[in-house]
Amino acid sequence: MELILKNDVPNLGFKDDLVSVKNGYGRNYLIPQGLAILATPSSKKVLAENIKQREFKEKKAVDEANKLVKKLSKLDLKIGAKSGTGGKLFGSISSSDLNSELSNLGYDFDKKIIKIMGGSVKRLGTYVATLRLHRNVIHELSFEVIKAVD
Repeated sequence: MELILKNDVPNLGFKDDLVSVKNGYGRNYLIPQGLAILATPSSKKVLAENIKQREFKEKKAVDEANKLVKKLSKLDLKIGAKSGTGGKLFGSISSSDLNSELSNLGYDFDKKIIKIMGGSVKRLGTYVATLRLHRNVIHELSFEVIKAVD
């Protein structure tokens, strides 16, 4: 089932995104909650026109997001965590831990825009997280989980 989102929906998409979901999720949750509408041909045309009109305003937001991407690409991010033998962590590193580490460096994000490949990190090593700064600007941030010094 194709739907057009009317609001941001975590783990699905942002406002005015065209998404494909299972029928039950769309009919029983998204549409009744007012989070989405059916993607009919006429609603797709209206959406395209709205996006075209808003594109000029969003150009500034995209430029700011691209500047932020340049700063983030220079960032060497290391997260310290307690670990046992074989590099296995006591606990795990999630997107909220990554967000708090970025906040300590002066970058404030909503934790909903950060997604770690595989959900969470349970071993020492280098990993990649995806930051969706804007609908058109997605940045892959590389970070390293290192053994914490006690």
